[in-house]
Amino acid sequence: MSDASVNAEAEGSVPSVRRREQRALSAARRTEFVQRVEQRYALDHLHEVSGRPPLGQYFKRLWQRRHFIWWESKSKVETENIGNRLGSFWFILRPCLDAAFYWLVFGVVLEMSRGVDNYTAFVIIGVFMFQLTSSAVNNGVNLIKSSKSTIRAFQFPRASLAVASLVHNFLQRIPAIIAMFVIIVALPPHALPQVTWLLFPAILALQTIMDFGLYLLFARLGHLMPDLAKAMSFFSRILLYGSGVIFPLVSRLEDRPEILAIIEFSPVYQVLMMYRTALIDGAVPSAYQWILLSAWAIGLLLVGFFFFWRGEESYGREQQ
Repeated sequence: MSDASVNAEAEGSVPSVRRREQRALSAARRTEFVQRVEQRYALDHLHEVSGRPPLGQYFKRLWQRRHFIWWESKSKVETENIGNRLGSFWFILRPCLDAAFYWLVFGVVLEMSRGVDNYTAFVIIGVFMFQLTSSAVNNGVNLIKSSKSTIRAFQFPRASLAVASLVHNFLQRIPAIIAMFVIIVALPPHALPQVTWLLFPAILALQTIMDFGLYLLFARLGHLMPDLAKAMSFFSRILLYGSGVIFPLVSRLEDRPEILAIIEFSPVYQVLMMYRTALIDGAVPSAYQWILLSAWAIGLLLVGFFFFWRGEESYGREQQ
């Protein structure tokens, strides 16, 4: 081999060596950057974008993001109606308008208030508290679809989307819940405060646990069956009329005990009846109601969470 060819080969190998050195240096810098990020934010080692971590690790990652979930939910509530003239007052006005409409149509026009001593409070409590659960169902169906870009861009436990949506929905409803108490006291025949009103937070806690399970359950169902979102308005109406939200069902289904038994077993029906028992009647809900609602809440939470977690690695994919 001539000296010229040897020199040419040596000169050609220099850029190749330099490229390998640059790649190694770049990899080392990336490793240092990852280590600094992990130390700064107390994160676990980075993982691939897809995949389903074990449940223990999943809960740990979910807990690590609790501050971000709270901040995001709170900021959404503060800015949601910023472009409207009435602003956050819409959180109170919307359920008030719904309750007034149902009271007028079903209570005055159709006279379905017969047999109910305080139909005004009956409708107001039903409409205001039912909307917590109906929002969980309707928002859950579209949860994965509406968060597709975030899911594809970042690695995080997807259940945090449901937690953030649940917290956002709950914060939205706080002004309406306060208004509900004011209205049922102010409007005749006046549901006055009683000791049993102290049971309201316990019933609300069980409803919130139940709603979280529904969020997770319908989130994956909506991902598996995108067309399900089109049928949710129909499902919501069935839930509305079949849960005793705007008129009592017991007196109207006395001759259909099998249908009445199914309705009374429904968790939505039970939670509304417990609210009315404590706030209107001034009585303590029965032990059967507490046990049944607790079983529904814990059962829906466990089934919904496991069902949602099983599909964790599929949420960034396109449905065929």
